[in-house]
Amino acid sequence: MSPQYYFDHAASAPRRDEVVDAMAPWSHGVVGNPSGSHRAARAARRAVEEARDEVAAFIGARASEVIFTGGGTESCHLGVVGVALHHRRHFDATSVVVSQVEHHAVLDAAATLSRDFPDVKVHYVSVDEDGVVDLDELAQLCSATTAVVSVMTANNETGVCQPLDAITSTVFAHVPGGAPVHTDAIAAAPWLHLPTVTATAGLVSICAHKIGGPVNSGALVVREGISLDALVPGGGQERGRRGGTVDVAAAVGLAAAVRATARDLTEVHERVTDLQLRLATAMAFLPGAKVTAVGALRLPGTVHVTFDGLASDELLFLLDQRGVAAAAAASCSSGAAQASHVLSAMGVAPERARGAVRLSMGAETTEADVDALILIVADVVRHLRAEG
Repeated sequence: MSPQYYFDHAASAPRRDEVVDAMAPWSHGVVGNPSGSHRAARAARRAVEEARDEVAAFIGARASEVIFTGGGTESCHLGVVGVALHHRRHFDATSVVVSQVEHHAVLDAAATLSRDFPDVKVHYVSVDEDGVVDLDELAQLCSATTAVVSVMTANNETGVCQPLDAITSTVFAHVPGGAPVHTDAIAAAPWLHLPTVTATAGLVSICAHKIGGPVNSGALVVREGISLDALVPGGGQERGRRGGTVDVAAAVGLAAAVRATARDLTEVHERVTDLQLRLATAMAFLPGAKVTAVGALRLPGTVHVTFDGLASDELLFLLDQRGVAAAAAASCSSGAAQASHVLSAMGVAPERARGAVRLSMGAETTEADVDALILIVADVVRHLRAEG
């Protein structure tokens, strides 16, 4: 069997062995309902609350501020829609501000508000050519009606980081009384110290499978003093903010993933930063290639490249044939190829965006993996240009 090279960590990271081990006792046999009172229920509740403590420490929050969710999409949806609906019940006018380069979890949440509640206005903040939010425009879009502002910590396609402290300062300077800032920290979680970079955000979303945990497991931090409406009421779980029995195995798996990520963060960040430079430099020398957002601060694990005159689907097909797993843009549920809204917002020409490839690394990526990838990509590009 030919070697396999996994460069799609930004879509989903390989599940860690310690996560599997931690989840195993809660994946078969009697798993008590954490809301119950007998011994099995108490054991489940203790496991959930210990997991909550771990997640809180990873993000830099109080345990009481952590809501377990069924993944990152639900977390983002609850953070944006839940706050907006609560605001709408208490104020005469409501508006929501999101950046143009958000993940569809946020963009679709905002679109849902606009569709279902015509009195809720949604404003979209533009970005510069590197994908960084325009702070002056953000200031103009903030008003007394602003319920929540959502800007991701780092972009899931390009890896570009946003100036969260400046964003929250801008919001509080231009919204009378202030407004909570929600940040999708899902892409940033494997690479950045969240207690530092998300300290000023009122709501923070993470998910497990981007850091080696299980799918359908995530969390939303809601800082003290911020109110939201439960989108799934009933049962009173999660302090009434998200109904339904907490999945013990999912919570424990998320906790194991954040514990391992925090433990290895500094070493992995430094090592993969060197690999990113090695990979990006090599990609820049390929004919017709342009590394995206070289002028911006980016996550270590992502190298996003566009190839003029080539098509992403052809590139990815040939890479897959050579044992390389990569992606064109963000993963979507349908798997259908579509133009990247992120690159469009950055002003990337459609003909260049058509040849986008995202190469994303993780904790187990080695120098040998990167060197092999460089040779394979170079050969694939050379082959396609010779055919063209």
